[in-house]
Amino acid sequence: MTTRVEAIWRKIDAQRLRRLLLDLLQTYSPSGKEEDVQLLIEETFRDRGLAVERQPVADERYNLRLTLGAGEPQFYLVGHVDTVTAFDLEDFGPREEGDLIHGLGSADMKGGCAAMCEAFLALAELPRAEQPPIGLLLVVGEEENGDGSAAFLRHQRPRWVVIGEPTSLNPCFSHYGYLEAGFVTRGRRIHSSLPELGHNAVESMLRVLLHLGRDPLFNRENSGIVYSIREMSSGRAGFVVPDRCESWIDLHLPPDMEPEKVMAAIRRRVAHAEDLISGLDLDVDFAFAAQGYRLAAHTSPAQVLTDIYRRLSLPLRQEPFRSHSDGNLFFEAGVNPLILGPGSLEVAHTPDEQTSFAEVLAAAKIYAALALECG
Repeated sequence: MTTRVEAIWRKIDAQRLRRLLLDLLQTYSPSGKEEDVQLLIEETFRDRGLAVERQPVADERYNLRLTLGAGEPQFYLVGHVDTVTAFDLEDFGPREEGDLIHGLGSADMKGGCAAMCEAFLALAELPRAEQPPIGLLLVVGEEENGDGSAAFLRHQRPRWVVIGEPTSLNPCFSHYGYLEAGFVTRGRRIHSSLPELGHNAVESMLRVLLHLGRDPLFNRENSGIVYSIREMSSGRAGFVVPDRCESWIDLHLPPDMEPEKVMAAIRRRVAHAEDLISGLDLDVDFAFAAQGYRLAAHTSPAQVLTDIYRRLSLPLRQEPFRSHSDGNLFFEAGVNPLILGPGSLEVAHTPDEQTSFAEVLAAAKIYAALALECG
């Protein structure tokens, strides 16, 4: 490890990092309403004399982009500032419990955003001639449709990005694909006391889902697909047999599995269901699909990480990122995305979301060293 990396680590300010993380968590920023948190971050950098570019995404929504060094950076730190909606609007902010910091977005991914901001601030303290050509990108809309990253990719295509999704600091050079499948069954509405004269759309949906679940495609032990029935709803029309039911399934696909082949397999299975379920009226739609990826094993960031983790006395475990993220968008655009951040998926999107501040601090050091060595 070079002495300049050790020098940049000494510039990481733990107290400044902690304050920023708590401020980010105190600022509510669900997808579509990110402006308050972007203003907070913008002010943080401008107070230190750094130029911040607002990159338009939609009305009153924008990414923040900062750069150091000369020329267009080929290495970016990327974080999304939006969160899912709060489980409790009276109690979404930060709560400290020893090393743990609880709060909406603490893992996904304001912990990563704070660490990236701190790494960038530390690098900006270097003399201008010593600053690496790197960028910091803070995007909106990741939890919905990735429109922030898509807006960035219309103008810039760096060689590498590091995305601070929660991985418990495990570097992910491979990434699951994602498929969102929607199912609608229709029936015949009638008074609830006369079900034999109607057709229950909910019963049809349950039978369809059970039929799908028996397919080898959905055998978690053998197929590698991670799937979850995310929601199921029917019309609320009082004391009647429901005539419509809608379900959504999330499917996370191993890196080398093609979403198109999974779609075709689901359509074949559903077609067979029509022979088993009397009167079935079913529509299937695939609202979103993203191909997974697997980056080359021996890359410059991978080599640098080996030395960084040894110096920080951290275990180095490389594994695929098994959720959906903007990494899929970057890869599709020809960019190499490394997913690496503090916090874990196990607590993301839950009422007990939390992250270890020690991990956030370590992440800031990892990001700063990666930027210095790979930028």
